[in-house]
Amino acid sequence: MTTSAVEMEVPNAVGVQVTEDTLSVELSDGRSIAVPLEWYPRLVHASIEERNDWRLIGAGQGIHWESLDEDISVAGLLAGKPSGESQTSFRQWLEHRAAAKAP
Repeated sequence: MTTSAVEMEVPNAVGVQVTEDTLSVELSDGRSIAVPLEWYPRLVHASIEERNDWRLIGAGQGIHWESLDEDISVAGLLAGKPSGESQTSFRQWLEHRAAAKAP
């Protein structure tokens, strides 16, 4: 029996929209993908301004939010992978964020 691997070319992101509950990404091949914002806790805890302050990285292979220290790959979105951040890391990020906002 022979098997052949299907090679997939991952399209680039060309646009991003973040709403109260959804991350939507427009792809270079004409598709759009939308995932629950709950997949990315840092985006859930971000302000509207922070959510909208993104840039494409790697020629559109990923999305980066500088102020949130968050990176999301198009390949990960297409594979249906939510954030892999540990609870410990996320808790430390929240604590650092709260301390930075304290007077």
